[in-house]
Amino acid sequence: MKNILIPTDFSTNAWRAIEYALLFFKDETCTFYLLHVYSPAFYRVDYMTGGPEMSGIPDVGVDISIRGLEQTLKDIKKEYQNPRYRFELVSSFNTLTDEIRELSQRKQMDLIVMGTQGATGARQVFLGSNTVHVIRKTRTPLLAVPSQTTYRPPRMALFPSDYLSHYKREDLKPALDFIRAHDSRVLILHILEKGGLTDTQKDNKRHLERCMEEIEYEIVEEPAGKLPEAILQFIAEHPIDLLVMMNRGHSFLERLLVRQNIDQIGFHVKIPFLVAPDTCDPAA
Repeated sequence: MKNILIPTDFSTNAWRAIEYALLFFKDETCTFYLLHVYSPAFYRVDYMTGGPEMSGIPDVGVDISIRGLEQTLKDIKKEYQNPRYRFELVSSFNTLTDEIRELSQRKQMDLIVMGTQGATGARQVFLGSNTVHVIRKTRTPLLAVPSQTTYRPPRMALFPSDYLSHYKREDLKPALDFIRAHDSRVLILHILEKGGLTDTQKDNKRHLERCMEEIEYEIVEEPAGKLPEAILQFIAEHPIDLLVMMNRGHSFLERLLVRQNIDQIGFHVKIPFLVAPDTCDPAA
């Protein structure tokens, strides 16, 4: 059984993420934790003692949170009945990032699914700020679902790699499990660098290929280019259903996340994006 955490603010964007998760895992036994984080609109003294639940003083915000979760569950059961699914509702007086991290550890979540608003106006943001904060703070794989996403089975997954990491099999396992479950084909994308691969990169490449032995995959090499534009351009030109990236501190994904803009207006992720932690020690 998989434990899957889905934060919601009851928006259309959040509902799209819920729908995607329900369809993505329709053939698996899952417990979905629907989380709404309650943030006060104004300060009350009892917030210092743990909030309304601890003080017993009524707060309309808590009622709105609980009613919203109950309505969301009602909508799910109306449109997506599945005997393999069970649901837990979590209304929390906490910050979003802290609650996700704490709940992920306490309930041993296998995956976090979040809707992300993506680009707004002239400033093209790679991922929504909430999603970025969660990726940085949690060690649980996260699936970001853009607001315009309509579910389709992930037949083709893109796995960019700079071959600087000797990936641990346990870090790769969540992503590879999802890929196997959908019989997905994987394109391993490497952006060529001047001078070619180092001996360490060649060894890491061979190791990654061994990890992919039970999956249909192909290695694609593209001319040197700027990240993330090279990856996003590849997605725009190929029928990619899912982007999979490993997140290691100081990796190109981390450099990607700290940027506020993408230089070329118009580029932003339009497909679901799976981020898995990479705990490899590159110095090892």
